[in-house]
Amino acid sequence: MEWNGKTDIVELHSVFEAELQDVIPICHASIAGTRIIGRLTVGNKNGLLVPTTTTDQELQHLRNTLPENVKIQRIEERLSALGNVICCNDHVALVHPDLERETEEIIADVLGVEVFRQTVADNVLTGSYMALSNQGGIVHPKTSVRDQDELSSLLQVPLVAGSVNRGSPVVGAGLVVNDWMAVTGLDTTATELSVIESVFRLGEMGPGGAGGAGTNKESIVESFY
Repeated sequence: MEWNGKTDIVELHSVFEAELQDVIPICHASIAGTRIIGRLTVGNKNGLLVPTTTTDQELQHLRNTLPENVKIQRIEERLSALGNVICCNDHVALVHPDLERETEEIIADVLGVEVFRQTVADNVLTGSYMALSNQGGIVHPKTSVRDQDELSSLLQVPLVAGSVNRGSPVVGAGLVVNDWMAVTGLDTTATELSVIESVFRLGEMGPGGAGGAGTNKESIVESFY
């Protein structure tokens, strides 16, 4: 795919490819002609959901690139920025309270998760104000301890209130994380990174076994600077 000379995007792609291409597929794609993939889509190891504005060509490209066992489905949903209204890992999804009932059923079927309608610190955009993996999660910094405990019990993973990019509460938009690696915006402080590393247990397991995350972290820092 041509990126029109936007070197920042090319560099970001190179970071993901260097760290992940030997472990999971890396797919260069657009959704509805835009590059804001993370805000418009949501997925896990089981499937990928895309908005109805996704073109037939884009959908076919995704199907040609991703493994056959990953289900891909286009959803007719009024709240079409799926990454903002759905937060999930491989087991559970927290969704916007006003999501269509049919959408909720599709999420459960395609992603293979239990679905719960929730808010995060009274915000309905669960995907924007929360980041989640199978190891842990980070939520809006103003989420009460009581709400953190309730959500943690629901998700069965530890949670912590935090921020990214020097105090931004929109943690879902400023952080990409899986079970062994996280990538954040360059403005994220050392304290914020420490919280992220701790709650997601990034130093414990890499894609090939224990201790893999340390090498990833060093190379990512070098790539961005």
